[in-house]
Amino acid sequence: MRADSRPMSVSLRDVAKAAKVSVGTVSNVLNRPEVVAPKTLARVQGTINDLGFVPNGFARHLRSGHSRTLGLIVPDVANPFFTEVARGVEDAASKRDYAVFLCNSDESASKEDRYINVLIEQQVRGVLITPTDVKSDRIDAMRDRGIAVALVDREIKGRKQCSVSVDDVHGGQLGIEYLTGLGHTEIAWVCGPESIPQVADRGEGVAKAAKLSNVEIVHLEVQLMNATNGEVAARDLLALDDMPTAVFCANDLLALGVMRELLNQGIRIPEQIAIVGYDDIQFAPSAAVPLTSISQPAYQIG
Repeated sequence: MRADSRPMSVSLRDVAKAAKVSVGTVSNVLNRPEVVAPKTLARVQGTINDLGFVPNGFARHLRSGHSRTLGLIVPDVANPFFTEVARGVEDAASKRDYAVFLCNSDESASKEDRYINVLIEQQVRGVLITPTDVKSDRIDAMRDRGIAVALVDREIKGRKQCSVSVDDVHGGQLGIEYLTGLGHTEIAWVCGPESIPQVADRGEGVAKAAKLSNVEIVHLEVQLMNATNGEVAARDLLALDDMPTAVFCANDLLALGVMRELLNQGIRIPEQIAIVGYDDIQFAPSAAVPLTSISQPAYQIG
């Protein structure tokens, strides 16, 4: 035992000596087990477990030419939608023996750049990213270094780029069509900045459906799409001379914030005002008043 009581690290040679095989055989057990005789494989694996040997992942990466890690960059990990996306990514990656680095950009281009640089330095095999904007230079920077890139919940229009997303224009139309089907003719659209591609697409769908149905849309924009800003939007609604009879929100967190503030002010939902969200996050049906929402398959997207 060392004087500082820390256990000595176990090397590949230590495993080979204890198992009475060559270092090359231990390496094959770790990297190409299919070429090792079953009895030898079992003996070496048992020795690895007994000694508590942990392979040097970086060294293995250098030998094989690629790592077993992926990066996932999302705009807001606190948003249950992206939490569910991350679960889908992690489950799929785990089945293929990949580990995932989760990065939260907070819709900040500078923070996103910093994470991209770190992932490039770590030589990850691939990056799944919900980019802060539709500029392609950051995507190209990773691809130029041999890192596979897939966009999550966003796409870059007019450019060949792998992505997994839904038709947000259609989703925006669905929300307005549902409310007009209930007889509403004055509807508030509560959303974040249109620099966010999903917001712009959902807003395009809202405008299309409103034009077809000849309904009036009150546009309320907030800077961050969370419940706190939903409460702010609700107070803005209450300050209007003629409050709309329905509210369509760009995500469920905004909708839940709007709902909470309106209920606190004694507004009855849906009797006085109807509310529709977007994403259908897991706890939306469990709100004080179950939230109607445009559903997205977050786990499947991940």
